[in-house]
Amino acid sequence: MASRDSETVRNFDVEKGLHRSETAVSMPPELFEKLYLTPKVPEITNRNPKFANPTALGFLGFVISDFTFSMILMGWGGSQGFQPVVGIFFFTGPLLLTFAMIFEWIMGNFFPMMVMGLFSVFWLSFGVLYLPTLGLAMPYMTDADPSGLASPAYNTDIALYLIVWGFALFTFFIFTTRINTVFALIFGLVSVGAFILAGAFFRVAAGDFAMAAKLQTAGGAILFVVAALGWYMTFIIMAGEMGMTLKLPVGDLSHLWVPKTKHHDNAVSDSHTHAHPHSRNGTAVSANGTTTATATSPTKLVHGD
Repeated sequence: MASRDSETVRNFDVEKGLHRSETAVSMPPELFEKLYLTPKVPEITNRNPKFANPTALGFLGFVISDFTFSMILMGWGGSQGFQPVVGIFFFTGPLLLTFAMIFEWIMGNFFPMMVMGLFSVFWLSFGVLYLPTLGLAMPYMTDADPSGLASPAYNTDIALYLIVWGFALFTFFIFTTRINTVFALIFGLVSVGAFILAGAFFRVAAGDFAMAAKLQTAGGAILFVVAALGWYMTFIIMAGEMGMTLKLPVGDLSHLWVPKTKHHDNAVSDSHTHAHPHSRNGTAVSANGTTTATATSPTKLVHGD
């Protein structure tokens, strides 16, 4: 029975691309990146997290909210207004993203933590605009516009806010080119979407409602593609965590930023010669580029979570 179990574990390792020793399970750098969306950088710390990988949870909250948001922007099926689904701005998106952000922080995943926090506050701040009880447009009310929602000043303020978001998202896009192509596309497209939606609000402020509607639809279409890419990444991360042997491409970009030098390889090799190597997220990076996840026993797989 024990021999059969060992053979099953060995076959699982081979299928998933893992290599087992008596003290550790090594994980290829590409698999580590798919699961954690963070650069494979060795750290001089010793962390052994006891938490599950939270990245997929944050992605799930984002894509459900983004899919809903984008379809309403495009007016699918005659949809109009966000009041019926205002929960995406306060619960579905921000709640899951905030939980994910906290655990990414605990596990030492800097960039995923920043991403989760960024999108969490975006949904919260944008959702406030669609709470009529707050009466945010009341100071802009006129006889011609009793709601104030068509006020040039009100819409210009929102447009400027979205421009700031566009630049913030573009900054994140630069750093995603350190990770993979899918993640970079998500941030590149969402940056463009923010600028287009800013243009829509500028056109409302100018009274050009026809062009504003076209820009809103275009922005919604771009955000729909972003949501689809996010769902793709969510599926990849969940498949990896559940041990499904799917080799779906993400387009590794980390090799473009980290040149393999002899000095770097020697430094990494020297830092991992002890029985309990320094790790990042419960993992260690060996001199040959393999990311190693420490395990409490020879029969337990750990993916850095």
